[in-house]
Amino acid sequence: MQLSQIGIYGLGTMGSALALNMAEEGFEVAVTNRETSWIVDFVREADELRGNLNPYVTLKEFIHGMQTPRVILFMIPSGAPLDSMIEKIVPLLDQGDTIIDGGNSDFNLTRRRSAELTAQGIHFVGMGVSGGEEGARHGPSIMVGGTEHSWTQLKPVVQAIAAKFEGDPCVDHLGPDGAGHFVKTVHNGIEYADMQMIVEVYGMMRAAGRAPAEMGAVFTGWNEGALKSYLVEITGKVLAATDPDSGAPMVDVILDKAGQKGTGRWTVIEALKLGQSASTIEAAVGARSWSSMKDLREIGEKALAAKAEAAPEVSDQQFEQALLAARIIAYAQGFTLLAAASEEYEWSLNLSRVAEIWRAGCIIRSALLDDISTAFQSPPPGANLILDDGFAAMLAENIRSLRDVVVAAAASGAPVPALAAALSYYDSMRHARGTANLIQGQRDFFGAHGFERVDRTGKGFHGPWGSGA
Repeated sequence: MQLSQIGIYGLGTMGSALALNMAEEGFEVAVTNRETSWIVDFVREADELRGNLNPYVTLKEFIHGMQTPRVILFMIPSGAPLDSMIEKIVPLLDQGDTIIDGGNSDFNLTRRRSAELTAQGIHFVGMGVSGGEEGARHGPSIMVGGTEHSWTQLKPVVQAIAAKFEGDPCVDHLGPDGAGHFVKTVHNGIEYADMQMIVEVYGMMRAAGRAPAEMGAVFTGWNEGALKSYLVEITGKVLAATDPDSGAPMVDVILDKAGQKGTGRWTVIEALKLGQSASTIEAAVGARSWSSMKDLREIGEKALAAKAEAAPEVSDQQFEQALLAARIIAYAQGFTLLAAASEEYEWSLNLSRVAEIWRAGCIIRSALLDDISTAFQSPPPGANLILDDGFAAMLAENIRSLRDVVVAAAASGAPVPALAAALSYYDSMRHARGTANLIQGQRDFFGAHGFERVDRTGKGFHGPWGSGA
């Protein structure tokens, strides 16, 4: 048996798919799993690829079956299970070996693990993988953090298995320690916002009496234009599908409770820590939480029923333009957060390259990403996409429709938290003078916090309200 070029521990959905992808690209892959019974089944079902898969039952055999310096990819839950496996495997490794966490991990844990393992001469990589099972098997978008040493080891493998956009592998080394996992977290946050905006439009169209198949055709049509993206594409397919058991539209037999694994929430938490706005993502996370309150919403439908005002009709073109404007704003918030984190953690993220590696393989791939990559080659003020000349012009063309959709939703009582958040963000950014001066006056009144003045330099000024309340 040849020594393997890379090892994968964890043969669940994603680990198995990545192992087969690597084997298909000609790499020798060592594989093992905690439940050893999985190993035999996996190799047997690999068919013609089994020749490049080297199975091992024990951790020691797995380690000794790899070329040195070793590259070991863990595809297991990233909390306590990963820490436990790191503790078990490190005594078996040599200095210069690389451990990779390929799951959705809190980048703070990645930074901690990186520091601890560096002190022991072991390299640690936090690697974000997007595209689900299909992407992992046939070409994901991959976001790599870690040392240059580990990137040199890993690069030939991940460039071979990654999705390609016009021949360019959708993978790159983005920075040290937690950079890769942070970028993947923000990717998922944007995904949350985009999905929520789509379903808000779906909800309004459905309330107007549109049938799922009809709406599916509309989304399919939109996927041929400026909204072209994976999420719009699959939305059309989901809406067009029929339940084979009942014959009803598939979407109508799915319970309206959305799951979440935490990455959207992490995005919002980190945005707040960095003093950034991720309001569209926060709205999407909140909406998923509200969706889980099914019993409470059923009570609320009876207790809070009220006749809504007649709303103006909204055309398909207005919905399309509203979605485009809101999507731009969600991307803008995500990239502004990436820029803030890059500065805070000294990652030197190349935002143009981040956009490029999202162009294929990942869940948020869309036609906008080429333009986003171009915009960040000469970054706009504050790394804010809405201040780029090209995107500012796109917003000017489409923001009226977003405003009309949000107005129609408010009049009819339709919840559109993400679309409304996008519009409020846009309107806040276009007012040079806002309303926080009154907040500062209030804070000074009750807490003597002081404020700055527009006509003098310095801080710590106070108003003429005496001792306060």
